[in-house]
Amino acid sequence: QVQLVESGGGLVQVGGSLRLSCAVSGRTFSSYAMAWFRQAPGKEREFVAAVRWSGDSARYGDSVKGRFTISGDNAKNTVYPQMNSLKPEDTAVYYCAARNSPVLVTANWAYNYWGQGTQVTVSS
Repeated sequence: QVQLVESGGGLVQVGGSLRLSCAVSGRTFSSYAMAWFRQAPGKEREFVAAVRWSGDSARYGDSVKGRFTISGDNAKNTVYPQMNSLKPEDTAVYYCAARNSPVLVTANWAYNYWGQGTQVTVSS
């Protein structure tokens, strides 16, 4: 059974930084793609970023390009989005997701496994 556990959420001021973590357990993920999505109240779940465990490719949503960086640590089975220059519109519940394919896609239905989410609040 695959398990994804997010951590690192919290309250941060506008312009600040935050690093989330997603600890993955239950299976070998060398051929998997890992992603982060977010969902604000009353809005649809939005693609944030995705990365292959091999680290040779990453993909970002338009709203976070240039501000967020996603990376993975194979030794720790953990994926991190580093979030910089945070804005109030970044406020949301952030979810980690995994799919059993190395192809980086933005559709949430393409991901097989999900974490429980962690709240990020950016105050102005």
